[in-house]
Parts: sequence; C-alpha cells; structure tokens
Amino acid sequence: MPGSLIECIPNFSEARRPEIIDEIVNTIKSVSGTAVLDKHSDLDHNRTVITFVGDSAAVEEAAFQAIKKASSLIDLNFHRGEHPRIGATDVVPFVPISGASMLDCVEISKRLGQRVSAELNIPVYLYEEAASTPERQNLENIRRGQYEGLKKDILTDPARKPDFGPAELGSAGATVIGARHPLIAFNVYLTSDDVKIAQKIAKSMRHSSGGFRFVKAMGIIVDGRAQVSMNLTNYRQTPIARVVEAIRREAERYGVGIHHSELVGMIPQEALVDASTWYLQLDAFDPEQILENKLAEVSAKAQMELSEGEFINKLAEGTPTPGGGSAAAHTGAAAAALVSMVCRLTIGKKKYAEVEAELSSLLVQSEALRKALSRLVSQDADAFERFMSAMKLPKETPEQIAARDAAIEKAAIYAAEVPLSVGQKAVQVYQAALVVVEKGNINAISDAASAAALSRAALSGAGLNVRINLAPYPENVEGQRILKNLSQLEDELVSLENLLKEKIKTRSNLPVF
Repeated sequence: MPGSLIECIPNFSEARRPEIIDEIVNTIKSVSGTAVLDKHSDLDHNRTVITFVGDSAAVEEAAFQAIKKASSLIDLNFHRGEHPRIGATDVVPFVPISGASMLDCVEISKRLGQRVSAELNIPVYLYEEAASTPERQNLENIRRGQYEGLKKDILTDPARKPDFGPAELGSAGATVIGARHPLIAFNVYLTSDDVKIAQKIAKSMRHSSGGFRFVKAMGIIVDGRAQVSMNLTNYRQTPIARVVEAIRREAERYGVGIHHSELVGMIPQEALVDASTWYLQLDAFDPEQILENKLAEVSAKAQMELSEGEFINKLAEGTPTPGGGSAAAHTGAAAAALVSMVCRLTIGKKKYAEVEAELSSLLVQSEALRKALSRLVSQDADAFERFMSAMKLPKETPEQIAARDAAIEKAAIYAAEVPLSVGQKAVQVYQAALVVVEKGNINAISDAASAAALSRAALSGAGLNVRINLAPYPENVEGQRILKNLSQLEDELVSLENLLKEKIKTRSNLPVF
C-alpha cells in the first residue's frame, strides 16, 4: 500500500448482534485506501475489536466513519458485558507501522478527537502518547467507573472533563482516542471454572499490583471457563513466553493448568519469533533465517530501485500522473536523503564526537522521512486516479448527479490531504537540515543547505497542489482545516529560513539565498 502505513484497532461495545458489526466493518471498507485485517468478537465481553490499516488520511477518515456508525447503532444504556467500557466506540488507538512516526499518530488522534466532538457531540479523551496529562496516559484511569460512573462524574468533577466535546454523556458514551506502540491482546484459559483463581493469577501478572512491568490483566469467566485476560503493552520488554510460563507456574499452585490461549486481533511477527526462539532454545537464531523475511526484503529492495530509476522518465511523459504533487514529494525525499548524507559524513569523525549521538538519532529520523516521502510520490498519483474515477460516475438523474458531486468533492479533499502530508514532512526535513547545517561536517555544509532549499521547494509545490484541489470548495469544513494547517506550515518555514541564514553565516562564508 503506497504512502505511510498506520494501523487502527478500534474497540466497539457490541458482539451479540453481528449485523451491527457487519455494518461497522463495511463502513470501514468503504473508505478507499484501507484494508480490514481482522475482526474479533467476544460474546461474554460483548465487545468487538477490528484491525485495519491504510495511509494516514484513509485511516483517519475510516475511524471517524466507524465511530459515527457505531454511535447510531449502539446504546450504552442497554449494554452489558464483562469488559470495562465507557463508549459505543470505546477506544481507538493508532499505531505507526511504516513511513509514519508516533508523532503522526498523535496528530491524527487530536484531529479525530476534535472532529468527533464537533460533528458527533461525543466527549473524547486522549490517551497513551496523545494524552494531555500524565494521569490520562493509562486507559484504566479514564475508564474508571465505566459508562455508568462516568455519566455521573463528568457532570461535576473537573478532573473528568473530556479533552474535546461536551461534559455530558449521551447514549454513545465517550470515546478514548490515542497513539501507542503495538499491543498484544492475549487471553489464557484455565482448566477451571473458578473465577477467583483467574483473578488471583491476574493480580500476580499485572504491573499495578506487583507483576510484570508491561502487563495489564484481569480474571473473568468466558464460555464457562476461568480466563486471565491480558494486554501486553511492550512485548519486547515483557516477552509473551515469559508471561505464559509465569501463569503456568501460578496455576499449579491452585491445582489447575492452562487449557488453551487465544489472540484478540493481530500480533507482530517479532513476538511470535521471540516465543518460538525461547521455547526451541534457538540461542543463535537470526530472523533473516526465515525464508519469507528474506524474500520480502529482496522484493522491497528491487521495487524501490525500479521506482527510483523510472520516476523522472515517467514525469516527463505526457500523462497527468505523476504530476506536481508527486514531484514535490520526490523533491522532499531528495532533501531528506541529503540530510542523511551529511549525517553519515559526520558520524565517526573524531572532530564531531560531541554531536555523534545526536546526528545518529537524526539519521534515523531523516531516513524515515525519506521513505515516507518516497511513498507519497505514488500516493499522490493514486489520489488523482481516485478523483478521475469520481468524475466518471454516471450523471443521468438528479440522484446520480448529487452522488457524483459528493464523490468528486470527497476525492478532491483527499487529493489535498496527500500534498498536505508532503508539506508537513518537508518542514520536518527542513528542521533536520537546520541541525546538520549547524552541527554537521563543515565540508558538507552546502549539501546541508541544499537539503533545506529542496525541502522549501517541496513545501511550495505541495502547497500549490493543496490550493488548486480545494479551490472549488471554499465552504468545505475539512478543506478549511487543511488550508489552515498549510498556512501554519508556511509561516513556520519563514521562521526556519531566518534561522538557517544565521546558522550559515555563523559557520561559513557560503552566500545565503
């Protein structure tokens, strides 16, 4: 999938009416650029977890539409289930997968929170990496008292005021939105129907009561069997195999064992590789020994080399795509590549030992930006194709004309979102260029300054594409938001340009542009 890839895992307070879940899933699938990977419904929890991925704009739109659909179909006043909840759409986490940063997911969370509160009148709380206060990083703190308790507390307790929206709960309750690292939802069933055993084991596992640092756990009954229900929030620091073995030992104390376990949603391959390595005692194992991993690496490298080699020729062809938006993204990628080059020319030099750690970190950032902007090259072309598809819709009847007009407007807004993403990343590249101008190898200062110049050009080209796509829709609320964000980026770059000139003058006689 082109562009940045972000995972979204919304949890809905419904599992016993599959027709409702089907409607929500279809709503997500209707947003172009998304792919639903998994759906897990638990009747005892009365909760469904849906996993989908897509580029940033598509994932954000699909999440909103899913929240909107759930709010119209699920009434929390009549919801009953084992799992704690405060909303019809209870929690919506965003996880960066590739070509996107945690900051990107935080920004999506905030934009989505504002939109949900403004358009749906639903209170929104931000959590994890997007949390507005340290107390709200932990989901359990926000969900304290569940829907029924929050419904009372939100009216009088300032500490429970939402980040966005009214201090009052309707039938859809409240929604928690945030950005986080990959999480494993993992349940272990015991050979017992005694919930007290599960609760004791859960207490010994969860961090809040003295257990593992990155484990949240509770003991419940599911399908007549005691279950230790867990979230592993950092599987690298607390491996899944270690947790399973600890549960096995604790269960033996009570004369029971593990019957089976289950995953809720998706799991990173790395976690399974770690578990198999541990159990098989493959101490010298290298993930590159996995055939599929090596094949994927070779395929991705070949594809990247092909696209880089052909892009300029395709740009010169007499076709609408790739066009100016793709060229802006490509220019931004070139700027990021120059930042990476200067970092590499600096790292390892004794003269620059004091800044080596900082530039090593910056190199990781610039490479991530380069890859993200490279993906946006094709994403911009895809956005144009989506617009052209909308233009080709039938227009024989008033209903068809109205549907076509709506589809064209929606496609135009998306076609503006993509170059806005290019502009946002171009500014990040400019900020990185500032650092290498000031601290990088002095012999490469012209290359560092060139990175800034190219990123400036990338923002200019992206801005032109944003404005031409939005010009026919001056009253569109989403379009106005995009233009406001663009103006802020342009203002920020003006300030950064002044800083760049000062830093160049300080370090060299290079004429400033």
